[in-house]
Amino acid sequence: MSLDRKTVAHIATLARIRLEPKEADALAGELEGILRWVEQLNEVDVSGVAPMSGVEQFKLPQRKDAVTDGGDRDRILANAPEAAAGFFAVPKVVE
Repeated sequence: MSLDRKTVAHIATLARIRLEPKEADALAGELEGILRWVEQLNEVDVSGVAPMSGVEQFKLPQRKDAVTDGGDRDRILANAPEAAAGFFAVPKVVE
């Protein structure tokens, strides 16, 4: 599909895009590339694929909400640069 300057100007007006006349040729090339890509989608075999109106009907699998790690404070605090009274010790940042 070939787009002329008049069609590109009309598309720009519909999209509320200010288009300089010298930009029309470059934009026409980009739009033609997009339209060729969309035409390629017609070649995809979608027989046997049920139409979808949205993804809300599908539920994501959820894992059980259970603690799988923790309860080993001494081993965790061994990685800390400094610990005090069973907690991470950090420098004071507020006076």
